Amino acid sequence: MKVMIVVTHLLGTGHLRRALTLARAFAQAGHDVLLCSGGMPVDGLDTGTVRLLQLPELRSDGVNFTRLLDSTGHPADTATLTARRDRLCNGLQVFAPDILITELFPFGRRVLTDEFQALLKTAHALPRAPVILSSVRDILAPPSKPAKAAHTDDLIRDWYDAVLVHSDPKGTRLNASWPVSTTLEPRLIYTGYVCPDAIAAQPGRDGLDEILVSAGGGPVGDPLFRCAASAARLKPHRPWRLLIGGPDADLRIADLSDGGPAMIEPARRDFQQMLQHAAASVSLCGYNTALEVLRAGLPAVFVPFDDGGEVEQTLRAQSLAHMPGIVTLRKAELTPQRLCDALTQAMAEPRRQGTTLQFDGAAETVRIATRMARDRQ
Repeated sequence: MKVMIVVTHLLGTGHLRRALTLARAFAQAGHDVLLCSGGMPVDGLDTGTVRLLQLPELRSDGVNFTRLLDSTGHPADTATLTARRDRLCNGLQVFAPDILITELFPFGRRVLTDEFQALLKTAHALPRAPVILSSVRDILAPPSKPAKAAHTDDLIRDWYDAVLVHSDPKGTRLNASWPVSTTLEPRLIYTGYVCPDAIAAQPGRDGLDEILVSAGGGPVGDPLFRCAASAARLKPHRPWRLLIGGPDADLRIADLSDGGPAMIEPARRDFQQMLQHAAASVSLCGYNTALEVLRAGLPAVFVPFDDGGEVEQTLRAQSLAHMPGIVTLRKAELTPQRLCDALTQAMAEPRRQGTTLQFDGAAETVRIATRMARDRQ
């Protein structure tokens, strides 16, 4: 089957990483996959056999997701938005997928509604319309007004076959962050959490008994990194390693390096392997990192990103705080001493021995989507 996945990451890279994990799962199952990315290009992105269609890139103006900037840092103009829409719709017509998945929309990316609606209309106009699915994570940004939730319900009813919720309902249900109406409820399908396949520990000593500090692929974690670099001076008996992501990582590493004991280096592809034998993790609480930490079972301190009124990571951290070895610190509470105290608390609790949560969401998504497409044939 042909599968088209559409994603636009505007700040970090989490949305793209999750969409790519899904794309790889479809490809590994023998399907022809086209991943359409509308965010900034990511260096070293390994798509494997997945085809990549890069749209004219956009990013948000910091945490202002209603103000879109182009690759030059200027506000995106009509020509850029039109070029994106046309390339996306043309890609759909040429590829003619059996399955179309829109990541986050219509629950988010409302600033790109015109682009997505053009895509959906084009899909329904194909000689054989694809199965159309929305793909959302465990926690969403709650709608600021009831009208936004009602409009989302209308879009789902009019254009979509189902909504794939990449969560385990034993952990987090969508209604923890979104008003699930009687219209929406029957269209929800829980897939389990979407994360890469489980892996063994890093074969060398990198990460062994270390405190690993990570914050995704953008600059939003710099306050955490600065605090961790200072905290390493207060807890020097344990090695600290700060992993800095993003295209400007080298400049930020130079800015953070202060001669202290913490190792500071670019983000690594073997991060998940390092987690398997690390002493503890310190991180934000984005979807991908939270799942990697949960599956590794190590003690963790989560510092949810909450700038600009963002609540997604705070809600996720609250839903995980009952688990052994997990401590949450609000950004406003963050100091080097409090970070050390939180680590001491997390590391003193019993190590989590496995979990009943489902982490095979990518494979389950493939099964669900392909079954729906076969049933339509």
